[in-house]
Amino acid sequence: MKPQSAITNRIKILFILMAVFGVIFIVRLFYLQVFEYNYYQNQAAAQQLKELTIPATRGLIYAENGANSITPMVLNQPVYTLYADPKFVQNPPQTAAAINKVIGGDTSTYAKLLSDTKLGYVVLATKLNVGQYNAINKLQLYGVGLQQVSERVYPNGGLGSQLLGFVDADGNGQYGVEGYLNSMLAGTNGLFKAVTDVRGIPLTTSKEDVLKPAKDGSNILLTIDRNIQWEAEQALAQGLKNAKATSGGLVVMDPSTGRVLAMANVPTYNVANYQNVSNYSVFQNGVVSHLYEPGSDVKLLTMTAGINQGVVTPDTTFNNTGSVSVDGYTISNVETHNGPTTMQVVLNLSLNTGAVYVLQQLGGGNLDLQGRNTLYQYFTQRYGFGQKTGIEQSGEEQGIIFSPTNVQGNDIRYANMSFGQGMEATMLQVASAESAIVNGGTYYQPQLLAGTVNNAGQVVTATKPKALRTNIISSTTASTMRQMAYTALHSTTNFTSNNTAGFYTGGKTGTSQTIDPHTGQYTNNNPIGSYLGFSGGNGSNGTPKYVIMVRVDDNKLPGYAGSVAAEPIFATMSNWLLNYYGLAPSN
Repeated sequence: MKPQSAITNRIKILFILMAVFGVIFIVRLFYLQVFEYNYYQNQAAAQQLKELTIPATRGLIYAENGANSITPMVLNQPVYTLYADPKFVQNPPQTAAAINKVIGGDTSTYAKLLSDTKLGYVVLATKLNVGQYNAINKLQLYGVGLQQVSERVYPNGGLGSQLLGFVDADGNGQYGVEGYLNSMLAGTNGLFKAVTDVRGIPLTTSKEDVLKPAKDGSNILLTIDRNIQWEAEQALAQGLKNAKATSGGLVVMDPSTGRVLAMANVPTYNVANYQNVSNYSVFQNGVVSHLYEPGSDVKLLTMTAGINQGVVTPDTTFNNTGSVSVDGYTISNVETHNGPTTMQVVLNLSLNTGAVYVLQQLGGGNLDLQGRNTLYQYFTQRYGFGQKTGIEQSGEEQGIIFSPTNVQGNDIRYANMSFGQGMEATMLQVASAESAIVNGGTYYQPQLLAGTVNNAGQVVTATKPKALRTNIISSTTASTMRQMAYTALHSTTNFTSNNTAGFYTGGKTGTSQTIDPHTGQYTNNNPIGSYLGFSGGNGSNGTPKYVIMVRVDDNKLPGYAGSVAAEPIFATMSNWLLNYYGLAPSN
């Protein structure tokens, strides 16, 4: 009986153990299915549910193309990014070899990336074309995918590179309007969550799909006229070549609106190949970012202040001795013209002593705080020096101008400022101030954004001109200054021969000294030549059609840089514009 009892007991124990294990299994299974359900569901989803970005399409950039027409400056073309999830890659060396056969590259690098299962997403290649996309797709590589993105293309080549800027490898706008208006152009990416198969390919019919649509960027229209921009770049490049110079700038503005019609810089680059540029400073738009002492162009602005304040007229005469002493420093003229001299002759011959005389009259006849305060008020609160214009360009500089209460804002500083030395400004600031003077006294914010364009290429919104300040001078002063600039230009015989006869064209040369980096003193070596002028108006009572500002940094020709280097570029550009607009002579 004992053996039989022992066997029975063993069976009972085995049965009990099996029952216990069965209960444990059932309890465990219940626990996993009920209490741990969410955990394991999330684990499965983590392996199969992928988050994919739906890139927004970046907005296109258009420019004016003459009257009532626009043309694309920046377009998009599809390219593809090759990526992989190493956890799904079955044979990294074999997959790497297959990829290499289609797109080239380093097979060992591909294999190393594909083998690192700690990585959930690796980029293997970018900017693949449609042919490469189709070839990779045919291979049906597990864990390997392709994502379409856009690449910028430029139908006009390198035209307007610096004002346009570029989009970097990460899709971010850099420099120019691409940088300044990046958020407007970029749009907002969408999000796509999809269950994938073992190869990481989305199963788009899954109920787990969640789609957040991408919001494409806005297409924008610039105030730039493509034809004027092309001519500006040609005229500047040829003019610098004639002057044996290597750098400079040119800007064309509509003084009635503040709209910028062209911005040209030398040296420049081809925006389509920005990645090949080694000197990154060339990316900057020098018209808004290059600070310099504007020189004698500013005499127009100082004279305007004097006339508007009623302390001088074109016929006001002072005794010019060829030099003036200020705080122990001697300010001299370049041209010799001693004796009684009118304000008109001051502009004709660009006499520094005449500009200082105007400053003295603003102070009641002396160089003092009153005169400095008045000139400072005109320069900053009316003309906009010392502050950014707000134009749609990355990298704009605000310039440097010292207030009369600053220790450096003394009499000698302001005497120099009266003829454009001792201060720093951009070309756009000077051109904008002149535009406000010749249009009758309204300072418009310089503008590059003309509006937005729909996908059919039609302008749907237009940006209105923005008048920041009105009545900065009287209309009478504006008329007087247009006539003085006209007379100053036509007193220069070497310009008159280059100017289309019969048009009301006015302007002023500028030749500014530079600071010697070794001595810290002004030097006549490599002076900056400039020309600030207008044309296309109907005599002294009409607003000119355009304002042009030219800067030549390193003229090598003998003579005054403003006259021999910058003035001919102005003449070329102005004469071309008169023909382009089909304007009739005013006299």
